[in-house]
Amino acid sequence: MAGNLDLIRKTYEGTSEENGRNLLAVLSPDVEWTEAKGFPYAGTYTGVEALMAGVFHRLATEWIGYRAEVHTYVADGGRVAAFGVYSGTYRATGKAMTAAFAHLYEVGGGRIVRMTQYADTAMVAKAMS
Repeated sequence: MAGNLDLIRKTYEGTSEENGRNLLAVLSPDVEWTEAKGFPYAGTYTGVEALMAGVFHRLATEWIGYRAEVHTYVADGGRVAAFGVYSGTYRATGKAMTAAFAHLYEVGGGRIVRMTQYADTAMVAKAMS
């Protein structure tokens, strides 16, 4: 259990570059990553390439200073939950936001096989309008 918790923790607690490298290193090639309904990148992305293009590239180019800061982790076998706060400024509007989130990861064989996002999408939408 500590191994899975540490695996997820390393994807949040370094610099943006470190977190990105650490995430790429532990994603299953056919990862299923679900962004919450109402979130700007809502939907399920299958595979690393689809995830990077559909979510992370957009976060990097459409937001200024976008961050996901975790305050609590909970591990239960192959599942790890991360609870925290998103923050950033939407480039197109210049509006800043903070929004609560929960990420539920499923880990298998030392890799992230699935992630489901739960988020305060209203706060994100306000920044984008």
